Amino acid sequence: MPTRLVPKTISVLQEGYSLSRLRSDAISGLTVAIVALPLSMAIAIASGVSPDRGLFAAIIGGFFVSLLGGSRHQIGGPAGAFIVLVAASVERNGIDGLLIAVMLSGLIMIAAGYLKLGAYIRFIPYPVTVGFTAGIAIIIFASQLSAIFGLNLPGKEPGPFAEKIAYLAQYAGTTNVAALSLALVTIAIIIALKRIRPGWPGMLIAVAVASLASFALQLPVDTIGSQFGGLPRGLQAPALPAFSLEKVIAVLPDAFAFALLGSIESLLSAVVADGMTGRRHRSNMELIGQGVANIASALFGGICVTGTIARTATNVRAGATSPFSGMLHSAFLLVFMIVAAPLARYIPLAALSGVLAVVAWTMVEKAAFRTLLRSSRGDAVILIVTLLLVVFRDLTEGIVAGLALGAVLFIDRMGKNVAVNPYADYHEKAEQPIVNTDPDTVIYRISGAFFFGAAATVGSALDRIADGARNYIIDLSDVPYLDSTGANVLDGTVRKTTRGNVRVLFAGASPQVRSTLESHHIDEGRVTYCETLEAAIAATKAAPPQRQET
Repeated sequence: MPTRLVPKTISVLQEGYSLSRLRSDAISGLTVAIVALPLSMAIAIASGVSPDRGLFAAIIGGFFVSLLGGSRHQIGGPAGAFIVLVAASVERNGIDGLLIAVMLSGLIMIAAGYLKLGAYIRFIPYPVTVGFTAGIAIIIFASQLSAIFGLNLPGKEPGPFAEKIAYLAQYAGTTNVAALSLALVTIAIIIALKRIRPGWPGMLIAVAVASLASFALQLPVDTIGSQFGGLPRGLQAPALPAFSLEKVIAVLPDAFAFALLGSIESLLSAVVADGMTGRRHRSNMELIGQGVANIASALFGGICVTGTIARTATNVRAGATSPFSGMLHSAFLLVFMIVAAPLARYIPLAALSGVLAVVAWTMVEKAAFRTLLRSSRGDAVILIVTLLLVVFRDLTEGIVAGLALGAVLFIDRMGKNVAVNPYADYHEKAEQPIVNTDPDTVIYRISGAFFFGAAATVGSALDRIADGARNYIIDLSDVPYLDSTGANVLDGTVRKTTRGNVRVLFAGASPQVRSTLESHHIDEGRVTYCETLEAAIAATKAAPPQRQET
């Protein structure tokens, strides 16, 4: 079997798995499980299903994501990005229709993995990913307003964003002060603990405090018990949903939407984990693992599963060394569910909405958003259009429009670059040999436009080529155009290599390319800019890198 289709679990076992690694994975798994417990229930409730379905997804789906996935540190489970899609699917087709759509999405992801489509998902331009993530965050926050304010609504609130806000505004006078107070206390505790005690499980502590306050003061607020009757003490037996050809056809659009978003979310999360650890995930195996996880989750009554960026980052920071941390996270969640199920009935829904409000805020990549707005008018347009379409139309339209605008912008910019810098000049430069006799210096030349379409291929090469070097020169003299996606790839390369005490030099960057890089905070101090390749080679000899503290 090709290496790209071997789960990381197998690779870890082949390396040799020690007791000390198991201890580290157990600690990180427990840490993530504590974070995932309230979050999984909150996401399920916001998606229009009972909280146990979120826990089923985290336990069963999360286990298979780690067991069969292509990342060492990925944590799978229900994600806030799916809230709107799942809620709409349940409303249209019921629970059985949702479970069928989740299973079909799993089959689609498995097929995508075997067809080697994993790398192509990373072709999505950086402004599109930032825009749709921000758009989803806005929708999640809007979906929690009625619970945060404890509004007394006579009927079901509308799904579309504009209609929802207008409808909720009509009933602002029915605000439940007790529910609002619990939500604000939950948010305040999470934010405060993140600043003063970042290692503590802020979400769980905040929900516990809100639950105790609600019970002790007998506050008139909705709880999991009053709304759903509590949680089961364990998993339900696996079962197939009621299938029919008509139902399968009806849920196909939902299945493709789940598969697309799940693929994007999981691979972005794996890339984040790679950036934090210096490891490299197997994108196609990751898709296969995610596909199996979704099928398994649906069999046990769970909702959609994907790689979750926040929980994966928590896993890395907690000291995880292998996929066993993710499997242990699922085991700990199952123990929590069995032991603490009777206590869950006292959790106020307003507290869980407060948790999701914080999640929505952290989902927005605020620094990246500001950078893209400043970097160029084209990137800003793609970002804003994607965000607005996701919020006011739907996710698929936002992504398609963002891709189309990215392609048009690329064609326009390349046309202008060709007019100023004929391609013949670049071809002549590309044929010049690179002369390097220093074994501690690695040189990589990028030729042609470095845009979102080339990001996956170039990024993969950049990650590998600097292994074992002390100096890493990236020759950009043949690059007529660099977009924000290419700049983001280079930013990730700089972060990884400098963490390993490797000095990075950029050679021959044109004013446009350097301006784009500096707008993404890749400036002098992080890297060394040189006018030519020869000057960069000379700089490595004149000023050898000093060893950095790690």
